[in-house]
Amino acid sequence: MSDTSLKQRINDDVKAAMRNKDKERLATLRLITAAIKQKEVDERIELNDDQVLGVLEKMIKQHKDSIEQYENAGRSELADKEKAELVLIQEYMPAQFSEAEITALIDEAIAETGASEMKEMGKVMGLLKPKLAGRADMGQVSALIKARLSN
Repeated sequence: MSDTSLKQRINDDVKAAMRNKDKERLATLRLITAAIKQKEVDERIELNDDQVLGVLEKMIKQHKDSIEQYENAGRSELADKEKAELVLIQEYMPAQFSEAEITALIDEAIAETGASEMKEMGKVMGLLKPKLAGRADMGQVSALIKARLSN
């Protein structure tokens, strides 16, 4: 990745979508920039790339929940709109770790913390969270750690 911040890349893409009159892409990019601005205003800070990834992760989770709800309600046109937005949001996420890579990182963290039982799961998660942020589903990571520590 270049020196351009994630926020700058998103803003550049907004301008490109405006120039190309790509209404759907522009609408989704505006959702992203609005979410970033909202967090900056609420917390009175300028977001760095990690914080922007946090905003994007939250949006991805919300979109997945919405898709599931729309599909359960038989509203496929709304589900399809959410899916299209989700694909665009995911373009800004770093490459995801494979399950094998996640498992290896979990094993390292367990060895490093010396964790051997469930009550020590927090130590392992604390060590992994910065390494996996934006690159793995933390719910899946949590389940894998639980499986490891409950043996």
